Amino acid sequence: MEIYDLKDKQEYIREFAKICKLEWGSPTNDLESYLDSKVDKIKKMFNNPYYCTLILLDNDVLIGFISIFPNDEESRQDLYPWYATMYVKEEFRGHHYSKILNDAIIKEAKKRHIKRLYLKTSLKNYYEKFGAKYLDKLNDKENIYYYDI
Repeated sequence: MEIYDLKDKQEYIREFAKICKLEWGSPTNDLESYLDSKVDKIKKMFNNPYYCTLILLDNDVLIGFISIFPNDEESRQDLYPWYATMYVKEEFRGHHYSKILNDAIIKEAKKRHIKRLYLKTSLKNYYEKFGAKYLDKLNDKENIYYYDI
């Protein structure tokens, strides 16, 4: 089991983009066109110091991923960068892979000299176990948390 920067394993970009779209995006009639444009957008982000996606692989099988995004288009624009897209495929859940991903993204944030990461979630008492602290209520369903790095 290894953690890689998606930048170094670009053959997984399309799978990453597809999972993100299916998990958090709105439906689309033309998924392939969407993925083509999303792959290009992701590749352009690789040089942004506030963008990173780490992937967890086991024998070349994508287990999960986690990201740092420069901003969250639906949240407060005064807060950045954002801890985002923590995801473990359903068949691999229950093995503490989310802790591995969380630890890896915090380590990456330190390496990038990021002092604080923000996170929005509707989950209660989940990210706190990884050290996230409550900041504010975002809307009726989500709260904003942060990690001091």
